[in-house]
Amino acid sequence: MRIPNSTYRIQFSSEFPFKSAEKIVGYLAKLGITELYASPIFKAKSGSTHGYDVVDPTQINPELGGQAAFDQLVSKLQSHQLGWLQDIVPNHMSYDANNLYLMDVLENGSDSDYVQYFDLAWNSPFGSSQEPILAPLLGDFYGSCLENGDIQIQYDQNGLTVNYYSLKIPLKLESYSTFIASNLGKLAKSLGRRHPDFVKLLAVLFVLRSLPSESGGKQRQDQSEFVKGMLWELYESNSEVKAFIDDNIRFFNGEAGNPRSVDLLDKLLSEQFFRLSYWKVGAEEINYRRFFTVNELISVKVEELKVFNETHNFLSQMVEQGKFTGLRIDHIDGLYNPKEYLARLKEKNPETYIVAEKILQPGEDIPKNWNIQGTSGYDYLNYLNSVFCDIENEEKFDRIYQAIQERSLDFEQVALEKKHLILDKNLAGDLDNLAALLKDISLKDRYGNDFTINGLKRAIAEVLTQFSIYRTYTTEAGVSDSDRTYIQTAIETARENAPFSQKELDFLEKVLLLDYDDSLIQTDKDKWLYFAMRVQQYTGPLMAKGVEDTAFYVFNRLISLNEVGGDPGRFGISAAEFHQFNQYRQQHWHTAMNASSTHDTKRGEDIRSRLNVLSEIPDEWQAQLQKWRDLNSEHKVRGKRGHMPSANDEYAFYQTILGAYPFQESEMPGFVDRIEQCAIKSIREAKVHTAWLRPNQPYEEACSNFVKAILNSDRFLTEFLPFQQKIAHYGLFNSLSQTLIKLTSPGIPDIYQGSELWDLSLVDPDNRRPVDFELRASFLDEIQASTDRLSLIQKLLATRQTGQIKQFLITQVLKLRNQYASTFLNGDYLPLEVTGKFKNHIIAFARKDSEKTIVTIAPRFFSRLIQVEQLPIAEIWEDTAIALPGTSWRDAIADIEHNGEAVFVKDILKYCSIALLRD
Repeated sequence: MRIPNSTYRIQFSSEFPFKSAEKIVGYLAKLGITELYASPIFKAKSGSTHGYDVVDPTQINPELGGQAAFDQLVSKLQSHQLGWLQDIVPNHMSYDANNLYLMDVLENGSDSDYVQYFDLAWNSPFGSSQEPILAPLLGDFYGSCLENGDIQIQYDQNGLTVNYYSLKIPLKLESYSTFIASNLGKLAKSLGRRHPDFVKLLAVLFVLRSLPSESGGKQRQDQSEFVKGMLWELYESNSEVKAFIDDNIRFFNGEAGNPRSVDLLDKLLSEQFFRLSYWKVGAEEINYRRFFTVNELISVKVEELKVFNETHNFLSQMVEQGKFTGLRIDHIDGLYNPKEYLARLKEKNPETYIVAEKILQPGEDIPKNWNIQGTSGYDYLNYLNSVFCDIENEEKFDRIYQAIQERSLDFEQVALEKKHLILDKNLAGDLDNLAALLKDISLKDRYGNDFTINGLKRAIAEVLTQFSIYRTYTTEAGVSDSDRTYIQTAIETARENAPFSQKELDFLEKVLLLDYDDSLIQTDKDKWLYFAMRVQQYTGPLMAKGVEDTAFYVFNRLISLNEVGGDPGRFGISAAEFHQFNQYRQQHWHTAMNASSTHDTKRGEDIRSRLNVLSEIPDEWQAQLQKWRDLNSEHKVRGKRGHMPSANDEYAFYQTILGAYPFQESEMPGFVDRIEQCAIKSIREAKVHTAWLRPNQPYEEACSNFVKAILNSDRFLTEFLPFQQKIAHYGLFNSLSQTLIKLTSPGIPDIYQGSELWDLSLVDPDNRRPVDFELRASFLDEIQASTDRLSLIQKLLATRQTGQIKQFLITQVLKLRNQYASTFLNGDYLPLEVTGKFKNHIIAFARKDSEKTIVTIAPRFFSRLIQVEQLPIAEIWEDTAIALPGTSWRDAIADIEHNGEAVFVKDILKYCSIALLRD
């Protein structure tokens, strides 16, 4: 197995295809990267900017350059000894016309060869309902779209389709009979009933009307090919048949604004295997599993072996050919049976490095029976970020935030409320589906026979909201001890909150714990297991949407802590806890990834590094806040429910601007627009004053105007910029320390595209902006051309706003990692003792094996160490010292020697703010 030594994440798109990546391979190699880490590259929805909306997992995305350009890029990478870590999407595909598997299901219903591919309610092993598959993709009510002429049928070589902008769905074969029969008499008169082409048309009609009610997939496919082929041949060869079909298309499509003229089209659509509807309908009537609450992403039943093989064979070919050297699994918690999936994936790709996107809560671990190398690093990200938050000031921040809110706000309570909101508004249809399954189970139980669907729904909702982790992993093998604890804890808390649902909760507990009654036959046990495993697929989406995508935008005490996989209720961690985490990681998951910025993060790593400085200076932060609020009160608007924006949103805006304000004046023209877009997304995600489902135009306009007004106000900027520059100064050194720790901790360091310079990106799509690789390459050339290390460091610190100092650090550390790969991969993790006045300001540890000892020294909490524009080096450290596991050392950063087992920090950090020593 090839284990990466470092990875570099690339977000591929039509704006950055394979040919663009080919140009930077040399740069990545010189930077010290060993693996290109690619966003999904299989054929995706047209115009996709991220690749997670896959339409065909059996071919390389042509918009990225296709197979030939991909192969050329791989060849270039291999010539530089770089591997390829590929992000894959087993959970879902795009609900799109180019998803031919799905289109076949929508056209042929249960007769489709691909009906097992998608997670459809009608495909439940215990259901008999075959209601139309919902297509909640319309921008307005179905009736309005129909009468406005937005929904039209069209005809081409592939047959009849219904079209709504880019959406194009084939009509069922039976509909051709209705279509052809309309106005057929007119064609008979013009063409003649005995005309060979008219006779052929009648033959087509006869076949359509003779279709058996149930036909096998192959039989139906043959009939479909005959009908479509004959019809197209007539359309192409006979002008009168062509005119007849074109006239019928116009006849069915009717006239915009004339409701009666679309009655035939309405009736035709009502007979399909799908049902077009307003996108908001998906929240309450969904009958397919989605990715979270995204209607446009329909989930795949990858647990079916046939589906697994169909969607993974091409992937495995790329692995066998050495083109992919590692795999990253997206949203593994969405899968029906992750353990089984991983076993199959490993069987197909036995010697392949595999990590999974898995969100872990504090104290939670990856299931030990998963055959993977670890997570993609969100757990590491939050521990790393939290150690730069000063835990001693939590009470002061609570008081500041309480004063802003004019009330106390508890994160756990906010999270609980928002989970309930998501269940009620966004996942209501999914909850109904779960309740229907449990109702069917309860009818077979004498104690559950009287349960109502609403009573069961309330019980399920209460339990779902109480889970403290993303999901459990019950299978036919049973419930693990740790999962049993999580389930019982959720049930017990639900009992306290829902005193009138005790009986339903007792029954639900039995089912979730698979506490089967002796009287149950195997079919009934299968239903219990199916329900329990279904529930597991919804706790994750509820956590993601309720907590990370809602509560994280409401609880704004310190938004650097509001990061994917994080817990804003925990105000930082101690150095000791960080060391304990790293020690456990080295023992159990030393090949997992270490992330600091990703395509999912809500704020770039250097924004968080800045905002963590606020945790050190609560009094000054509070004073600045009051000045800004007083100064900008004139830009707020009085609404029915108070001022707009609210105090909470205004508080978050200031943090966002502080964190993201650019170093370079050249970046200012687009900055206001970026902040405005981020602000609108944030308040919609919060779902307090506005939301995606119900936009509040006055509130959104007030927030947009407020952001633009203050960022164009000389009065505000005069007051704001000195403080912002102070925060940026300290945050810059936080960033260097954070980068060094990430690169040397147990695990595989990952660098998100462009973040080798300062990463001041906001939430997506802002973090997918183009990266200036030419600038980065020129910076690296300057660094590598320098022969005087101390002069170079002095220059880079003097021009630190460019970010070149961060790139220099990364290059030097990766050079050492590549030289001593085994030490970093397998070496022990040893926390080092720090003494003296500023001992709490140093994170120090050693990586040690039989060959080498390497020591990381990274300061923090700079606001209590130095003044603005002062460097955290030399004498400012006074008597602070570190006990080193050796006596002779060379600093890989400054390239100078140090001697002695106890070394003063002022001597180690004489030229640079961080140090990396090797014996």
